[in-house]
Amino acid sequence: MICSAGFQPAVFQCFAIALLFCLTASAQAGLPTLQALIDATPAGGTLRPPAGRYAGPAVIDKPLTLDGGGRVTLDGGGRGSVLSVRAGNVSVRGMHLSNSGATHDGVDAGLLIEESNGARVEGNVIDDVLFGIHLKQASHTIVRGNTIRGREAELNLRGDGIRLWNSHFNRIEGNRLDGIRDLTVANSADNLFIRNHVSNGRYGMQLIFSPRNRIEGNLVSHTTTGIAVLYSDQVTLRGNRIEHVRDVAGAGLAFKGSAEAEVTGNTVLHCTVAVQADAPPYPDARHRFQNNRFAHNVTGMFFYGDKGGHIVRNNRFEKNLMQIGVSAPSSARDNDWRGNDWDDYEGFDRNGDGIGDTPYALHYYADRIWMETPQARFFRNSPALELLDFLERLAPFSVPELILKDPQPRWSRK
Repeated sequence: MICSAGFQPAVFQCFAIALLFCLTASAQAGLPTLQALIDATPAGGTLRPPAGRYAGPAVIDKPLTLDGGGRVTLDGGGRGSVLSVRAGNVSVRGMHLSNSGATHDGVDAGLLIEESNGARVEGNVIDDVLFGIHLKQASHTIVRGNTIRGREAELNLRGDGIRLWNSHFNRIEGNRLDGIRDLTVANSADNLFIRNHVSNGRYGMQLIFSPRNRIEGNLVSHTTTGIAVLYSDQVTLRGNRIEHVRDVAGAGLAFKGSAEAEVTGNTVLHCTVAVQADAPPYPDARHRFQNNRFAHNVTGMFFYGDKGGHIVRNNRFEKNLMQIGVSAPSSARDNDWRGNDWDDYEGFDRNGDGIGDTPYALHYYADRIWMETPQARFFRNSPALELLDFLERLAPFSVPELILKDPQPRWSRK
């Protein structure tokens, strides 16, 4: 077909694709296939392949246990998902899954659990993949103790470390995700995420239209946003630690269009904004923030929207550059503030009951400039704005705005 009639771009392109496919197949040709061993294992049996590297992709379509013992690698050959599970009551443990395809549309993953119930995924290492573990219409699955590392790529071009879509009653526990894009939960209710560590990504976790999920005891660090709860009601966040979320538009905890979140006992450190929240979608659907620690952030809590409607009690606000921020023209007065520990409280506790004798009142002076004019944030903490703020507090030339009042601030000896 190569002749002197001239260069044929289309023919050359097809030839290049065919050559690439042949090279990939050749690279895989020297590896034994895992699929043959899977096919030879009876339903309900246990497959323990001899140690080594095997060619993939592979599909499990019957109940069985695949146990790699930490010594078996399945190489996907850069095509599709490395291992797919399409049956109930399948266990995959001790495997090294690597070299998935690279298409976002196909959600090429290290491990795909599809239309399955009762799967167990434990102690696997998944790397050099676009997506890590994808649960697609999978329920009552345990994903525990896996290590997932993403490919080197621009942050937005990576895949999710763990993705749940239309999957319910799953337990995601003790996994370590590093260098991935997000942990995404979409249209998936009643799942538990416990003691996972997510680092060096975009969203530590994001929930979209996913009510009643519980997120407990997780560590999220060095991401652009910590945990985002979007249009997901009755989500519980308890005992998590979110730190070093310093993107200019990011937040440690973010809530939008959601109702009745329980946010208890979390620690949010070194973030641009510790908590960012809009007003609940209906008046009686308040978020509850209790017994949390918000420390060393640029802003402790930031509210946007016309009304507050949150319950904020018994939290500790410590060494934040700004305790509370609001978007113009809203305020935080409509929230229920009570019993919080404010490190800039200047009152006393004469009777020793642990409650300040006078309310904690937060007014804003020159701070209002950058809240009403976001472009002015560039000059925040500049000498000129600091001087203007000092003069405004010393001899106000306008009435300072009351942002919030806590009638019973916690008092501790500073």
